[in-house]
Amino acid sequence: MMNTCRHMHDLNQNIFQITQLRNVYVQWSGFQHKVLKELHDQYGPFVRIGPNELSVIEVDAALAILGPGGLSKGRYYDPRRDPNAPGTLLALHGQAHTDRRRIWSRAFTNASLAEYEDALVQRTESLIARLGSLAPFPVDLSMWLSLFSLDFMGDMAFGQGFNLLQMGCDSNKLQKMFENGFIPISIVCQIPWAWPIIQRLPFLAKNILRLRKFAIDHGKARLAKGHETKDLWYHLSDEASLEKQRPTVQDIVADSTLAMIAGSDTTATGLSNLFYFLLCHPHCLKRVRDEIDDVYPKEECPSSLAKHSQLPYLTACINECLRLLPPALSSGPREVLAGEGGRLFGGRFIPEGTQVYIPPYSIHRNPEYFSPGPDDFVPERWLTADNVDNILNLNAFIPFSYGPANCVGRNLARREMFMVASGVIQKFDIRFADGYEPRFWLQELRDHFVSKRGPLLVTLSPRF
Repeated sequence: MMNTCRHMHDLNQNIFQITQLRNVYVQWSGFQHKVLKELHDQYGPFVRIGPNELSVIEVDAALAILGPGGLSKGRYYDPRRDPNAPGTLLALHGQAHTDRRRIWSRAFTNASLAEYEDALVQRTESLIARLGSLAPFPVDLSMWLSLFSLDFMGDMAFGQGFNLLQMGCDSNKLQKMFENGFIPISIVCQIPWAWPIIQRLPFLAKNILRLRKFAIDHGKARLAKGHETKDLWYHLSDEASLEKQRPTVQDIVADSTLAMIAGSDTTATGLSNLFYFLLCHPHCLKRVRDEIDDVYPKEECPSSLAKHSQLPYLTACINECLRLLPPALSSGPREVLAGEGGRLFGGRFIPEGTQVYIPPYSIHRNPEYFSPGPDDFVPERWLTADNVDNILNLNAFIPFSYGPANCVGRNLARREMFMVASGVIQKFDIRFADGYEPRFWLQELRDHFVSKRGPLLVTLSPRF
């Protein structure tokens, strides 16, 4: 017999069935990813987490929900929609999303990615040079990776970086604007009716307003300068005139801001997590270094993207890092919209008005899809020769989401991770700084759409 949402686990008889306060608190804490995993570990693949909220980690149902013909983005995204503009790609759905996604996709073809290679190489070399100038003193590697990714995404989104690597600090306080700005947004997404109130409270809205002004100012500068290279702005503004109607300046600024935020956060967090895992597993770090040394002799800078396919163990480490700590730990929900009459997924009927979460963090640690050791860093699970006794369900690996609304910049993010990781590991011996407690890294990681990270203190020693 067909199951319905009512027959799924619903946290039993308590106040959380009739209020969003629990989810507001969980969002504020930044530990939604951990809370959802604990609930799924205890109650199974379908869990009711609020009055009209459901979390699903059964892979076939999850892919159907995210895939073509699945569920749309609903009221959760209302606070992320600018009432004076059509909205960013993140908040759009339906035909509006399809039309905007078509423009975005041109920016991430192989030909377009090749256009960005010089800027990526330049920023990577600048990062390595700055790290080398600080050796052998302890450095916060996570901070430097943020400066790198912000500079590079400035190149991409606005035609010019912010020279943060050169200055050695986030002089614009962009990362703080991202982190502190998205905390109230992540909270209010649970209670969209409160967004008009929060917008009127300066101490809560100030970071979003500052970020919006920053983007508008840089957007105006990019418009005045024109295009010198085919950067992301070139494609988002349709400077090639491929669309019947070119996007408005509001659209372009909004999407460039989204690219800067999501692109820089994804890369900086992914790279920071990768170095954390490698430093916690020295044998993995040694194997990666040996592989890089074989492919790139010491006189050759590992900037040749064509050779990345010759780094299978680094590929496995990146995949394992993205499995354990995907860029969007919880991800935003989809919704069975009013008028749809309910939908059937995984043999469960989900009524209209229900918001459905597909949390990658929980799916990636489900022993039915990844075992043994679903919570352990085991890169060998991704290597065919070493994978005899492992369960590896590639359909359950969705670090950049799935379907028509997946992360459009995923291939660029992976290129950045390959280039920076191979460059830093080739040039330096790296270890945790004396006195640094690695356990604090995971304890301080917060999920607010963007990740809020603590310091990752390391000591670097030039190898040659």
